[in-house]
Amino acid sequence: MAVGVPEGEVFAAADAVLARGERPTVERVRLELGRGSPARVGGLLDKWWEGLSLRLQGQRRLPELPAEISQAFVAVWELATNAARGLAEAELKQQRQVLVEERARVAETEASARQQCAQHRQHTATAVAAQQLAETRVADLEQLLLQRQSQINDLQGRCGDLSKERDESRRAILAGSQQLQALRESAEQARFAQDAYTRGVEERAYQEVDRLRQEIKDRTQQLNEKNGRIEELQRSLSSVQAELNRTHLAAVAQQARNDAQAQEARQTSTKLKKPSARRNVKRFSRVR
Repeated sequence: MAVGVPEGEVFAAADAVLARGERPTVERVRLELGRGSPARVGGLLDKWWEGLSLRLQGQRRLPELPAEISQAFVAVWELATNAARGLAEAELKQQRQVLVEERARVAETEASARQQCAQHRQHTATAVAAQQLAETRVADLEQLLLQRQSQINDLQGRCGDLSKERDESRRAILAGSQQLQALRESAEQARFAQDAYTRGVEERAYQEVDRLRQEIKDRTQQLNEKNGRIEELQRSLSSVQAELNRTHLAAVAQQARNDAQAQEARQTSTKLKKPSARRNVKRFSRVR
């Protein structure tokens, strides 16, 4: 902590101002010193006036002069001293008033700085809370993304199973068609070989054909149903994929907003700290 300008230097500066024929004031003494706060110089200047009064009282004894002249000289010096003291006290009072006003302005500035710091802390807390909420939301979206991906994998597996069943049905239909063709050829040959036996064979063959046709019809219907299920699963897969894309875009956008809010909070903190530091430096300079 700074002690301030020494007392001896203030007294020497006041004597130098008085020696020039000027009245020692706070500003003149500070100008003579080149430094010193008004409060420090004003307090020491009061002590200098008291010491000047004592020095003048010690000079009242003038044995070389007549008593009337000595008394008149002392009276003149006392009047001059009292007048100078009155002027100095008036100016010191004015300086003290200026100091009080300056302290009030400094207190107001400090209160404003505290309020701004409180607002900044509140904004920072809000930004941190928003960031935490965004991070929680991103974690939830990532979990949902994993769930959707699992569902997609499951649907893809089911689609693969249905595709296998469809291929098996197609092979069965093909085998049935080949069998039907073989039976037709066999019926033709039998009809030419034996007319009497042909009718019974044809009846059995036609029954078998009807059975196979019904079986083919049933297999075809099953195949159509499976194709419909496959198409439905493909549409569901497309819907889930689109929702997954939207979820990913929402997570990216939320992360971008979170980064922008954090950056804005850091810039606001930097802007608030710099004016506060400059005000503290100015306040310290005024007090000195």
